[in-house]
Amino acid sequence: MAHATDIATTARKVARIVPAASVVEGGGFTANRPFPSAAADWFDPFLLLDDVGPREITPGKAVGVPPHPHRGFETVTYVVSGEVEHRDSTGNHGVIGPGDVQWMTAGDGIVHAEMPSTRVQTEGGVGHGLQLWVNLPAAMKRTTPNYQALRASDIASTGGEGWAAEVVAGEMLGAAGPAHTHTPIGYARVTVLPGTKLNIPATDGHTALVYAVAGTASIGAEGDRLEAHHLAVLDRSTGDIVLDVPADATDAFDCLVLTGEPIDEPMARRGPFVMNTPAEIDEAYADYRAGRMGSIAATGAA
Repeated sequence: MAHATDIATTARKVARIVPAASVVEGGGFTANRPFPSAAADWFDPFLLLDDVGPREITPGKAVGVPPHPHRGFETVTYVVSGEVEHRDSTGNHGVIGPGDVQWMTAGDGIVHAEMPSTRVQTEGGVGHGLQLWVNLPAAMKRTTPNYQALRASDIASTGGEGWAAEVVAGEMLGAAGPAHTHTPIGYARVTVLPGTKLNIPATDGHTALVYAVAGTASIGAEGDRLEAHHLAVLDRSTGDIVLDVPADATDAFDCLVLTGEPIDEPMARRGPFVMNTPAEIDEAYADYRAGRMGSIAATGAA
């Protein structure tokens, strides 16, 4: 459970603060990416984190991510605002909106597209989303692809005085997320109000990351400053993730909290594929080019 400032706990130290780099992705949109970048590669089992938006979408000019392949890992898309339409080569199709999550296990290989919905393409609006890539252990890299569409109403909500959280995966802050995962991880979007200190327990030895979506907080045993579009990497030893938002802060602190058991296996990554050896990457490209990962009908590529 999270607890207030009157309960003494051990806080994890911050190993480093990583600023997000600005990158251009998909059909030409800009994302804030703390990793992988020149500053940081990956944090086992997490491979990539993108914060896309918020951005104004002009009617008729919406862009997304056209059909592309993946193998060997999972993609997790959390919609903050706007709508995203998903199609993939296994026949899955759905539209997710604010607070919704799509959790796609690429496994043996899949082609998918993530585009603004027809409504957004027609009417415009504000788009904002977070995408995370989660590695799969070697034994699961060629598993059958799977797709989980999690509505906002499915996500576990929890909170207390001065804070609230939406738990998507794992057990965090007294709630259990609905997502099925292949390695033990925790995923929660957490909001902390000014004048609040929040302790988030994390399993000893697990990776622990906090990405600031908006606002500013102090984090860790030494009160390191964490600002919007920066990632705090906590050490893996022991103790809680401690967030402290000063009473004079003008805004709430909005963040993504990630915890995960390191897979600790060799990793080879190139483009849209993440495997254990370079030879397996070459095989993935060959399988994709031969059409063995399938394709999406023309209606899904628009």
